Amino acid sequence: MKENITLRDAQAQVDRWITTIGRRYFSPLTNMAILTEEVGEVARAMSRIYGEQSAKEGETIDLADELADVMWVVMALANQTGVDLTEAFRRNIEKKTLRDASRHGQNPKLA
Repeated sequence: MKENITLRDAQAQVDRWITTIGRRYFSPLTNMAILTEEVGEVARAMSRIYGEQSAKEGETIDLADELADVMWVVMALANQTGVDLTEAFRRNIEKKTLRDASRHGQNPKLA
């Protein structure tokens, strides 16, 4: 695997893995449930690393791996629903930039 990877490349890698090693995609609804589970695992890691909760004895907390799991399932969902995440991300940044151009600068809570 190359060191720098684009979203499009990552989506293609996820597709290749799922259709070969994984054999086939789970249903979109199953993948949505898996995504929810993975986001919960990110929350668990965050609460132990940055929050007041402590890890159980012998428990390993790997935030990077949990975040990568979330990305994997998002890419699987995008693949099976025909979403090009590269284009979707570009449009999303454009939307946020236009919508929030001055909003955050005027927020006294962020001063």
